[in-house]
Amino acid sequence: MSKKVAVYRKESFNAAHRLFNPAWDEETNNRVFGKCALPNYHGHNYDLVVKVVGEPDPETGYVMDMKLLSELIQAEVVERFDHRNLNLDTAEFSNLNPTAENIAVVVYDILRPHIPAGLEMQVRLYETARNFVDYPA
Repeated sequence: MSKKVAVYRKESFNAAHRLFNPAWDEETNNRVFGKCALPNYHGHNYDLVVKVVGEPDPETGYVMDMKLLSELIQAEVVERFDHRNLNLDTAEFSNLNPTAENIAVVVYDILRPHIPAGLEMQVRLYETARNFVDYPA
């Protein structure tokens, strides 16, 4: 019987973005993305929850040291995206629409190489208190 345990670390960052497809005209962008397509951007206070799953190490009792996970998220995600305009200030979204879905995938791809291969990982990103996404689903 597996003794897998899920551990979670929550961090936050603030960022601006604009949802739009440059291949579409303004009317189509406004119809699809509404106020999120306004040309002067808007911001969110994002909450990021990183879930790591595995069996606790017999010597430490940890699935993963939460202090190390926090430091990793701070260094790789928060420092990169906090107080930035995702569309204008980040390479990751220069050609990718910064939807919550795409942000979650990008964050996962940034963090995954730093998490031991034997551990499962999931990213949950809250764009608002009521809107959030999980990757992988």
